[in-house]
Amino acid sequence: MTRARTIYVCQQCGSQSLRWLGRCPDCEAWNSFVETKESLTGSPVSSVVPAKAPVPLTEVNSEGFRRISLSMSEFTRVLGGGIVPGSLVLLGGEPGIGKSTLLLQLCSDLAVGGPVLYVSGEESAQQIKMRAMRLGVKGDKLLVLAETSLAQIAECIENLLPRLVVIDSIQTAYSDELESAAGSVGQLRECTLRLMQVAKATHVPVFLVGHVTKEGAIAGPRVLEHIVDTVLYLEGERFQSYRLLRAVKNRFGSTNEIGVFEMREDGMVEVPNPSEVFLSERSSGVGSTVVVTLEGTRPILLEIQALTSATSFGLPRRTPNGIDFNRLLMLTAVLSKRVGLRLGDQDLFVNVVGGFQVGEPAVDLGVALAIVSSIRNMPVPMDMVVIGEIGLSGELRAVTQVEKRLNEAAKLGFRRCLLPKSALRSLRGTPDIEVVGLRTVEETLGVAFKGAR
Repeated sequence: MTRARTIYVCQQCGSQSLRWLGRCPDCEAWNSFVETKESLTGSPVSSVVPAKAPVPLTEVNSEGFRRISLSMSEFTRVLGGGIVPGSLVLLGGEPGIGKSTLLLQLCSDLAVGGPVLYVSGEESAQQIKMRAMRLGVKGDKLLVLAETSLAQIAECIENLLPRLVVIDSIQTAYSDELESAAGSVGQLRECTLRLMQVAKATHVPVFLVGHVTKEGAIAGPRVLEHIVDTVLYLEGERFQSYRLLRAVKNRFGSTNEIGVFEMREDGMVEVPNPSEVFLSERSSGVGSTVVVTLEGTRPILLEIQALTSATSFGLPRRTPNGIDFNRLLMLTAVLSKRVGLRLGDQDLFVNVVGGFQVGEPAVDLGVALAIVSSIRNMPVPMDMVVIGEIGLSGELRAVTQVEKRLNEAAKLGFRRCLLPKSALRSLRGTPDIEVVGLRTVEETLGVAFKGAR
């Protein structure tokens, strides 16, 4: 029996209404309701697998159900050890950031061991061939399908049973059971649920490419991110060559890991030692410090730059790039109150080199030293790295996994490290770097700029 109705659907959260509303009552977004006509025949999505009796967890057979290994170690790190069979992965990112390039290289990698299906709704097979030639991608088992019909795509997957399926992009796919246009909330939900059904039933992993909005979120309702197993974001500055692959949701691994790639003419190239890359152009110690931050299990050394200049207006500006704005305001207040630094008539700019976004408080001490170095025009020693969180009283607080951070700093040739004194208790061995334990920010400034003029 066919049922048809006209409803209004919020493009932000997927909330439905029988009439148009200027403001969504659920997510409070303005002008987000779009008229949608739906025509459903029966149930939109059937069960993932035929009904079975529940079985004890100890009797579930997991033999032969292992992750698919990849030669791309950075991708493997972000996924948590490889691709899980039957998983549904959503990859988002700004236009031109390299999503299609990265996935085409992934398909080429897996096509060595069996057929891989690349479904494109935005490019023809000839256009994909041109991109593959530029990237040097070859392989008779890499199959290309230029199709947007969900029924045709699902039938091809079930008949072929490839090692991997890539849908580029989910916004172009449509189901014949709905009358709404491709990319609408109903179509996105229906297509994603149907692909999840196919992936779970056939144990074929499926990667979906998702468009992003002006705010940087994946287009469509948030329910799209709830359906999939893993949500990945490919980030990076448009005018820089480095890209960061980050997981914001991962049912099979940590969401703290990142993968670093460099975009070149021949595609995405892995960066095995990002610390060395981010510090390669560091030349002057004035207004510059090096910190060690943790991204999952990986320690990364980053350069923090600060610049102070006399303000031309009554209210000084605070401009952070790569760190939290409120965190910068707090550190500015601590330096003014506890150290006596005059910042009320200074514009302050803080930048994390390389376009990196840092949310860990362990970089507080590095930001503070960079600010003091700039306003006093005193260089921080080039062989010094700093680690530590700053409290409101100006005290230094311990951070986690200090030994791993120190080992990474020693590998890159740093000879001294300033860190909270309370963190020395967690050291189980003697690192190949001189460690100086300190209690307050003021004490740290005396050690860092000792002998400087």
